[in-house]
Amino acid sequence: MRAAQVLYNGQLAGILSKSGGVYRFAYDKNYLSQAGSRPVSLTLPLREAPYESDVLFPAFVNRLSEGSNKAIQTRLLKIDENDYFSLLLATGGNDSIGPLTIKEIHEPTGN
Repeated sequence: MRAAQVLYNGQLAGILSKSGGVYRFAYDKNYLSQAGSRPVSLTLPLREAPYESDVLFPAFVNRLSEGSNKAIQTRLLKIDENDYFSLLLATGGNDSIGPLTIKEIHEPTGN
């Protein structure tokens, strides 16, 4: 399983993960309980139940580069151009437009 924090204006809004072929987004309970919290997308309204999908949610796919920029990124990062989740994890935390930042969660190595 791979996972990432989804930050809204620097505040943890939820966790996006992929396990097997299933994508999951779950809002953080603290984020949900704060007055004024906003959804990360109109297609992912605030709720306690997690969202699940067989494809990466459009709210996150739409954050990816397209065309020649995407080609350059995938070549430099050595990521398959159809692996949207890996591309999001590799690029979603840098120079983002808008309130969302995506930061991959790296599991401790256990040494």
